[in-house]
Amino acid sequence: MALGTLSQVTLGGSRAAVGLLCGALLLAGCANNTTDQNIPVGSLEKELAAGRAEGGTIWDLFSERDNPNTTVNVNKYIWNAALDVLNFLPIQTVDPFGGVIVTGYGTPPGGGRAYRATVYVRDPALDARSLKVSLQTQGGRAVSAETVRQVEDAILTRARQLRIQDGRL
Repeated sequence: MALGTLSQVTLGGSRAAVGLLCGALLLAGCANNTTDQNIPVGSLEKELAAGRAEGGTIWDLFSERDNPNTTVNVNKYIWNAALDVLNFLPIQTVDPFGGVIVTGYGTPPGGGRAYRATVYVRDPALDARSLKVSLQTQGGRAVSAETVRQVEDAILTRARQLRIQDGRL
């Protein structure tokens, strides 16, 4: 047996051992040693455990059982208006299914103070109750209620304009 062949045989055995070790660790990670007694009642973990008990597995991620009737429960006019009105702020996170827009700090045109905004569109209706805006200054302090109301009014006014423009099409 040549020297090259011997090292290949040795490496082949090492690869098999590494493969078996990885497989054992993978299977050990799948063990479910938790009980309902260890999880506080009403906690998020208990809800997740209940969902896991209903048969959800990692393979469900790859299945084609998505509901084709899934809808976004936010008003598209308020959503687009919020993005238009707050376009001077850098967007950090957007969740159209949850209706949340989180921005970074930015200074409005003609302003001297930097703000950060969180916008929550709660309902598909074009209504003031569908919109919740939270503003903070660079120092982390809350902004006055009057300023928040003015931003909400600007978003709602823009949403109405978008709705009227859409009606003309």
